[in-house]
Amino acid sequence: MASAGLIADVGGTNIRLGVIDYQSGEIRHIIKYRCSEFPGIEDAIRSYLNEVDEKLQEACIAIACPTGGDWIAMTNHSWAFSRSETKRNLGLESFNVINDFTANAMSIPTLSDKQKIQIGGGPADPLSPISVYGPGTGLGVAHLVNHQGRYIPISCEGGHADFSPISELEVELLSFLKGRFGRVSNERILSGPGLANIYEALCHIHQQPVQQYQPADVSAKGLSGEDSVCRQALAMFCQMMGSFGGNLALTLGAFGGVYIAGGVVGNFVDYFIASDFRNRFEEKGRFSRYCGKIPVYLITAEQPGLQGAAAYLRQELGYHLNAKSAK
Repeated sequence: MASAGLIADVGGTNIRLGVIDYQSGEIRHIIKYRCSEFPGIEDAIRSYLNEVDEKLQEACIAIACPTGGDWIAMTNHSWAFSRSETKRNLGLESFNVINDFTANAMSIPTLSDKQKIQIGGGPADPLSPISVYGPGTGLGVAHLVNHQGRYIPISCEGGHADFSPISELEVELLSFLKGRFGRVSNERILSGPGLANIYEALCHIHQQPVQQYQPADVSAKGLSGEDSVCRQALAMFCQMMGSFGGNLALTLGAFGGVYIAGGVVGNFVDYFIASDFRNRFEEKGRFSRYCGKIPVYLITAEQPGLQGAAAYLRQELGYHLNAKSAK
């Protein structure tokens, strides 16, 4: 076994690569490429290896698509490849391919206190299950279980569970989106496109003209107060993030913590923390006190995907995971 391995975090736009030192857990030589610059993932990896000039025998790739079989086809990009062929072509002894939210889950045991912000609740129980979710292009969900010191990630498609409204306004929101999509999942609301969907629905409900806003426009104009409908959309987004997170906590008994990843919330962290998010997280009737004990953390690490791929690979090779690997 070599002393270091290759790690990568692959999204629809960019691929980030690095080298993980197995003993220290430190990640070095982080380089980002645009996926569009290469015909396939193998070409990007070869370019990276030529640039860093390291001979690596093991690899772990976190990628934004299903990873169950040998054939991997990206959801939001044209890259597709065979695990076995890529492993052979690159001369690797092992080639692990995991879902991007599996990587987010695996990053959690390595996070330092500086790489997360706690939003309410008590201390986390290190032996209890953990949930992680995050709005981006879609709504990712994964879980993590500590079994005798080994962390077992549980991949799922929880973002596609049915949206359940709480308030009368949310019932109207559901009715509008049901007319557009038929079935309404949480991803239709708790994502970048979902924020725009909330805005359009509120314009319809309030009989206001719809502006052609992108999700970033909705959040920016909501934060500035320039557009009152955008402001309301942002508030509702935070509230419904709380309800969904509380449901995850109840479903899994996530006393190890509920973690929020993804790019959307990072655009308005202070607003999110001050919003009704935590109230809605705990607003579970007879089980409000139960949820009140469960901590929520906002992941602020710059490279949680790479950190998680590194953690996954190190654990596969028998290394213990802890926050010392976080930089």
